[in-house]
Amino acid sequence: MIKPRNFHQPPQPTMSGQPFSQPQTNDPFIHLKILPNPDGTITRLREDQHTPPSPNPNLPIPVLTKDIPINTSHNTSARIFLPRKTLNPSSSSKLPLIVYFHGGGFIFFSAASDFFHDLCSNLANDVNSIVVSIDYRLAPEHRLPAAYDDAMDALHWIKTRPDEWLRKYADYSNCYIMGGSAGANIAYHTGLRVAVNLNNSLNIRGLILSQPFFGGTKRLPSELKLINDAVLPPHVCDLMWELSLPLGVDRDHEYCNPTVGDGVGVLDKVRELGWRVLVSGCEGDPLMDHQKVLARVMEEKGVVVVRSFTAGGCHGVEVRDLVKQKELHNLIKDFISFHI
Repeated sequence: MIKPRNFHQPPQPTMSGQPFSQPQTNDPFIHLKILPNPDGTITRLREDQHTPPSPNPNLPIPVLTKDIPINTSHNTSARIFLPRKTLNPSSSSKLPLIVYFHGGGFIFFSAASDFFHDLCSNLANDVNSIVVSIDYRLAPEHRLPAAYDDAMDALHWIKTRPDEWLRKYADYSNCYIMGGSAGANIAYHTGLRVAVNLNNSLNIRGLILSQPFFGGTKRLPSELKLINDAVLPPHVCDLMWELSLPLGVDRDHEYCNPTVGDGVGVLDKVRELGWRVLVSGCEGDPLMDHQKVLARVMEEKGVVVVRSFTAGGCHGVEVRDLVKQKELHNLIKDFISFHI
């Protein structure tokens, strides 16, 4: 059970009841630049830049973008990324459709955040695909499963009220659900929901999970090795989960721990559907072993998993490092070309 605590003291993660040594000044709230409010919300102190959409085909840009509302009552929307080369009259073939969910520990960012906008623009251009990046509700104001609900809402919107760009240029028989970090967690759980309810015109071919954000109450070796990681130390992950999970559960809830819950049984359906799943990560990410556990759980159920774990790096490296981003996009291009 998640118990109330003094939010200005860093939590002390334990395994077998023994606390780990951590810098006492490394307050996870300071690390994340957030402040807790008495009503359970948070004040975000980060000043992240946003990039506006650019739908004008006369602009000298390789990828056009525009925003479309999905659910006005939830303030959710989609940003569509369309490669300019698709507008060439000689181009008659439709492009694969990637539905993308951004990271941020369920509590930060949007499709308009500059680094996620740039990533999706490069993804659309590098992979030659149409990318639909979804803005979902954030925790703790909207705890899980709100983001999963918004993801399903987005897929229904794509099915029933497709934008003109999607109708003209997207191949609805060649679709993938993708995310990075917490967005990969959303992509995974959305895939499980889709596998149970196939009342959707999108023909999902697979999942693309980049550095998926999973965990558990027990520390794994990659977390112990990187307990004081500068980017995403485990005690900061703990806080993100505490702010995101339903009240009254711990990190061994199925939303966080992929080895438990009804979702494990749904993987039989994923196998039957013939989906392939790409799981990528790196040794510099404290969450790597949890990502390998996710891959193993799927493989044990007979799901075809393509693994790619590289040396070095850090959590979120593919967002900021253009070389690593290009490597990921080449990996995705090969993954998608398997079905063509």
